Amino acid sequence: MEIGKIYNENCLITMGKMPNEYVDFVITSPPYDDIRNYNGYKFEFEKIAKELFRITKQGGVVVWVVGDATIDGSETGTSFRQALYFKEIGFKLHDTMIYYKNNPMPQTGNRYHQHFEYMFALSKGSPKTFNPITEPTKYQGLANMKNRGQNGSLDYEKVERTTEKKVGNVFFYSVGGGISTKDKIAYSHPAIFPEKLVIDQIKTWTNENDLVYDPFMGSGTTAKVAQILNRKWIGSEISKEYVEIANTRLKEYTLNNLFILK
Repeated sequence: MEIGKIYNENCLITMGKMPNEYVDFVITSPPYDDIRNYNGYKFEFEKIAKELFRITKQGGVVVWVVGDATIDGSETGTSFRQALYFKEIGFKLHDTMIYYKNNPMPQTGNRYHQHFEYMFALSKGSPKTFNPITEPTKYQGLANMKNRGQNGSLDYEKVERTTEKKVGNVFFYSVGGGISTKDKIAYSHPAIFPEKLVIDQIKTWTNENDLVYDPFMGSGTTAKVAQILNRKWIGSEISKEYVEIANTRLKEYTLNNLFILK
């Protein structure tokens, strides 16, 4: 396998070239329920799921970003069926995370606006890497004795201390032109990841030099982020048009790049 390459082919062909337990981490969003226009290409979910299990290392994680279409007045439930199938073939449903869109497209009809998609963290055994994202939290405590009161009681000084805690499993991202990424060419693809989403997940489940794979590389966001964060990567993308978009986008970002994601 050639590292740092997007293979212009069905991901089943790419994975067929990989030995067992080859990649450390997978992050992708498949063309589910025809929500995402994939130029008519067929999506063979069960075959893809089985291959992902085979090529993922013991302790590796797959983050599968998926939602549901509404057809004939009912949500399809595709997301749940896929999560349960991953469990059937051996993955653990390690965490059901939410990708919450701060600014979704408004919808008509008798439903609330659709703000989120699922991010299923599927592990092969127990995850070998977990670098949690944290946020500061303050708590009040008692410091050393300040003085003794007139009645002999001890007077302690209250102080605030700052510590860190893990964030929750709902991740909030703004999306859209100029927000998901600054790379204008990426918007030639109909459905791009927010870069921050991929940053958060790659940092959480991998370490430097781990191998990241995206079977539906699209505009190349996973490749770009993995490269900048010093992770090895491989991608598959069946659409020649999208591969050209991704490769053009990636020209600016090399392993020695000093670009800093903010």
